[in-house]
Amino acid sequence: MSALNPPVRPEAEWQLQPYTEGSVERALPLGTRLWQQAWLRKGLILAVLAILWELLARWQDNDLLLPTFSATMRALVEGFASGELLARVGISLSVLLQGYVAGVLLAFALTLLAVSTQLGRDLLSTLTSMFNPLPAIALLPLALLWFGLGKGSLVFVLIHSVLWPLALNTFAGFQGVPETLRMAGRNYGLKGLRYALQILVPAALPAILSGLKIGWAFAWRTLIAAELVFGASSGQGGLGWYIFQNRNELYTDRVFAGLVTVVLIGLAVETLGFATLERLTVRRWGQQR
Repeated sequence: MSALNPPVRPEAEWQLQPYTEGSVERALPLGTRLWQQAWLRKGLILAVLAILWELLARWQDNDLLLPTFSATMRALVEGFASGELLARVGISLSVLLQGYVAGVLLAFALTLLAVSTQLGRDLLSTLTSMFNPLPAIALLPLALLWFGLGKGSLVFVLIHSVLWPLALNTFAGFQGVPETLRMAGRNYGLKGLRYALQILVPAALPAILSGLKIGWAFAWRTLIAAELVFGASSGQGGLGWYIFQNRNELYTDRVFAGLVTVVLIGLAVETLGFATLERLTVRRWGQQR
């Protein structure tokens, strides 16, 4: 009888006392906390490079070939204080923005066509195979013939430098979207542009951001090179023209000041622009470490 009706054991609930004998959390050492700051690590790298530059220039002792870091900084401050360097930067960035935005829009349109139809995929594959290996600066003579000595020529070569790498990266990102996400989008009845914007673009965002960064780098260096080649645009010269002019007049410190400005703009766009966008999107969503 006892085997059929086993005794019911009374339940017992034990209240655990909180652990108060020692600290549960322990703060990291100050050095470790400081080393975790990316801005501090990058700042140290820049400081080391500046010191090496200063030492090398003093050892060479020829300001015409290699000015010191301090002389370059003085020329940089004077250029911005006079307003000349700031005006050159504004001209270059305005042209860059026009070409970059146009290239991004065309790349997205071409990629959406490629993911929608087989003809679009063949078109993207053929055009990228033809034009992606072609340096944008090589098209500058044709651009000058077609659009004249003005912003149109610069915008044309900038579109070429942005369009193909961005289209390739975006299409590769779309191709890497898991099939489960594609099926989920179809189950919700998403088609066409809504399907691309709500399913493909968020899933392929790491590849798209990579393409945007590559396109920006290509466009920025293409613009500086184009301004160095044919100089002023419609009577106004940008940052590349500033470097070219001072090279002809043997103001090497100003040449290096212009180059430093190019580098600083690149660092600012990468740190304040793309890094912030990645932190707010793909890193927050767990798509990137």
